[in-house]
Formats: sequence, C-alpha cells, structure tokens
Amino acid sequence: MRSWNGWGDEGDTTSLGGGGRKLLESSLGPGRPPREATLAEVVGAVPPSRLEPVEELHVTTDAEMRVRRARGQSLPDLAALRYGRLEAVPDAVARPVETSDVRALIDHARSVGARLIPYGGGTSVVGGVSARPGPDPLITVDLGGLVGVRNVDGQSGLVSVLAGTTGPALATLLAGHGLVIGHEPQSWELATVGGWVAARGSGLKSLGAGRIEQLFAGGTLEAPAGTLAMQPYPASAAGPDLRQLVLGSEGRLGILTEATLRASPNPEVEGMAAWALPAWPAAVDAVRQLVQTRPGLSLLRLSTLAETRTLLAFAEKPAQTRALGAYIRARRLPADWVLVLCGVAGRRRTAKAAADEAKAVLGGHGGIRLPALAAAWSKTRFRSPYLRNALWSAGYASDTLETATDWAHVPGLLARIEAALGSALAPWGETVHVFTHLSHLYPSGSSLYITYIFRLAPDPDETMARWRALKAAASQTIRADGATISHHHGVGVDHAPYLADEKGPLGMAALRAVVRTFDPDGMMNPGVLLADDPG
Repeated sequence: MRSWNGWGDEGDTTSLGGGGRKLLESSLGPGRPPREATLAEVVGAVPPSRLEPVEELHVTTDAEMRVRRARGQSLPDLAALRYGRLEAVPDAVARPVETSDVRALIDHARSVGARLIPYGGGTSVVGGVSARPGPDPLITVDLGGLVGVRNVDGQSGLVSVLAGTTGPALATLLAGHGLVIGHEPQSWELATVGGWVAARGSGLKSLGAGRIEQLFAGGTLEAPAGTLAMQPYPASAAGPDLRQLVLGSEGRLGILTEATLRASPNPEVEGMAAWALPAWPAAVDAVRQLVQTRPGLSLLRLSTLAETRTLLAFAEKPAQTRALGAYIRARRLPADWVLVLCGVAGRRRTAKAAADEAKAVLGGHGGIRLPALAAAWSKTRFRSPYLRNALWSAGYASDTLETATDWAHVPGLLARIEAALGSALAPWGETVHVFTHLSHLYPSGSSLYITYIFRLAPDPDETMARWRALKAAASQTIRADGATISHHHGVGVDHAPYLADEKGPLGMAALRAVVRTFDPDGMMNPGVLLADDPG
C-alpha cells in the first residue's frame, strides 16, 4: 500500500547507511530522530466532513482516505504528516472511473459550494495538491481510476492515454506496440500522465525524448466553464496554441482527463556512461561544448564536487569506493574530480555516433570512463526520493530546489545559491549540507538542481522556520539573478509569491484573465499558481 506519510510503499525499508550517516554527522552534527505521529492518531483528529458521500460519483468522506489524500510530497507536506499537524484535510475524496464522471463531479461541486483539488499521483513538491484551510468544503480528486490507453496510432506515433496512468503502467501498456514515451521524471514510479502535463515537467532523458511540452500533442480538459478539446495537430498557425495554457496550469484551469502523447519506437540500444573530469570549471566547459554540438544524447548530467562526494558516501559500497579512488589516482586525476553522466538511446548507428562524440569531447577535456558508476546509477536512479524517508527518521530534513539560466550565469548563480543556503541557518547556529548537479542541459544554458540537508529541530515549529529561511534565501537569490523560479517542479503554493517577478504585471494580468475564463467561480485548486488569487 502507498505510504501515507512519505514516498513510495509503506513496506519500503530504505536506510540511511553508515557512510551517509557519517558524512552528515561530520558536517551537520548528530541527528535527533523526531517523535512521529501514527496514522491512527492523525485519523482520530480529523474533523467531521462538511459534505456527504455520493456513491454514484465515487465520493467518499472516509477519514483515513481524506488523510491519505491531504498532502503531496513537499517538505512542508512531509512535516505536517510526520508531526501529525494537518491544518486541513479535504472534506471528501472523489475517484472518478470514467472521464464523464469528472464533468458530473464538477457540476456536483458547484451545487454544494465545494472546491476541487486535482490530485494525480500526489507527487507535487511545491504544495500543488495540498489541502489548505478555507471557508468552502474541499474535494480532492484522485485520478487513479482513470487508467489505460484509449488509442494507439502507430503510423502517426500518437498515443491517447487516460490522465491517471502512471509511468510504469504506460510503459507496460506500450511495450506490446513497440513504442515508448521516454518521459521519466524522478517521480516516474508514482506520477501520472495528467500530472506530467499539469506541472510542465521534465524527465531524466529529456535531452533525447524532450520535455513534456514537446511530447504533449493534445487531449481533453474539463473546466468549470466547459470542455476544452485540444486536437493533436503536428503543427498549426491557427492563432496561439491553447495547449500551452494547459501545460503548467497545475489544476487551476480544470482537470485533464485524457492526453495524447507523441511516442517513439523502442530504442534498439540504450547505454549509460559515467566519466570523471578533472575539476568543476573544466567540466562545465566540457558539457556546454558537448550539448552545443547537439550529438543526439538522451541524457547529460554534471555533479559538483560536493554532490560527487555525497553520492559516493551514500553508495554504501566501501570496497568499490576504495577501488574507484585507487583507479582515479592511478590515472592521475586530481582529488577534486567531478562526475558526468552521459546517456544514449536510439538506433544502433546513431547511438554509437552520439557516444563517440561524447567520448571525443569529454576525453578531450581529460575525462576518464567509470563503468561501475554508470551501472550503479542506472540501477538506483529512482531511489533518491526514498532516502528522504530514512533521513527524516534519522533526524535530518532533505529538500530540493531547481532553476535554469543561460551559460553565462550558471557558475555565478550556482555559487550564490549555495552560499545563500549555506548561511541561512546561522541564526540557529546550524549548518547546511548543500550539493548540486546540472540536470537538464541546453545549447543556451542549463538547469541547476540543488539538494540541501539540515538537522530537524526539537520543536516542529522551529524546523519549519528553518525550512522557510532556506527556501526564501534560495528563491530570492534566484529571482535577483533573473533566473526562472522553476525549471520543472512547477509553481504550486511555494513558488507562487515569486511568479510575478518573472512574468511581470501584464503577464500576471493575462494569467488571471485565463483563470477567470476557465474557472469563473474560482472552484479549482485554490491558492495554487496565483498567490494573490486564492480562487
């Protein structure tokens, strides 16, 4: 069963491990494991619902189900559940099983004065699916019942998918057709197709497969004002593309019930290579040069020195780490070497050409291959979110943030964000462990994906005050630098206060007008996207 207060299944046994614990204790101090609330305690504190169950619409007011759909996967969400401090839970949870149920549910919500929170896979890390206090009843819409492939057009490479379908389920359904979508975000195991589109996400292999806006060809949005049918044209000059309004709308305009995605043939070959490059500045130049040659790679990722060392510490394979160190020294690389991951996928000939180009560029910058690290990363690439559960139980909080900027600003912005995070907890006399990688690279610039770990405080309120200080320090640094507040995590509630700086007054006015058109009564996902417009 899905965990009610963390990532993955309740039976997951991910542990912190000796290497990771030693690293954190040396940099942050010993963790203080918190007292965690039980599910029974949290369910017992749930207030009575302001709504009635409606069997024919698959609407339940069961207290445990309301708790299980009350929050997403942001750090405030995790803290609220683990501490048992839920300020609000939805009054009901709806689980439509047909696309027509969604329209009926919108009509029902309007009749009882309720607001709707589209839940998808519940993987938002920016507060995009969280229940918040308000005067109106809330219905969280669990789209997990809308699963499956409606149609596969192999000739056109178009696949119509119900919005509640997860990445693994979609891969299984398409395997028999010899097709793949290629969108594999870190949340791939739990996130849904509708969530991919609504959050405007990006997958691990986006360099080859494309971001979701390149894969999203059309679909159906059920909005309070009506139905928006988006045809999967290969291209069109018939005015602005309305699909771009739905991408990144985060449930504020309506509920996506079906999406048409652009699929590709299963690759003949897939490969992953890990490289050690001599030092960070040279490595940045190497990956920039490589991505600007557009060789057709599926993935390119560069870790800072701090992240490289953190990955090795958490790998929990001391013998292999020692052997790797000996190999690095024998090849005369400096101690400050950094990790580059490089992936290829596709036809055998083109994949080989891309790998050869990567070898020429990275090798030309003094890089050496590390086959064991490539295999280890490929095997565990979706395990990072599970580690957050173990960190919390050991007394540490872990969170991530990301942005994107042009190559001229990458080094300076990275230094300023890490410095801002590193000093943000000085008022508490605490330190922060910060590490970064360039996760999605483009000819003109790159995203920066930053992880920070800090100790939990004895008092839950202080823990959240520490998180707010860290989040504000990083976000203000990003906006002062003119970078985007989100490359692929979305806006949600956490980033909404910074959106106006990025979009400008006219842009925000346009967004508000769009929201009023699709949702004139303010029924959809209150508080998300527009900070000054709770619905």
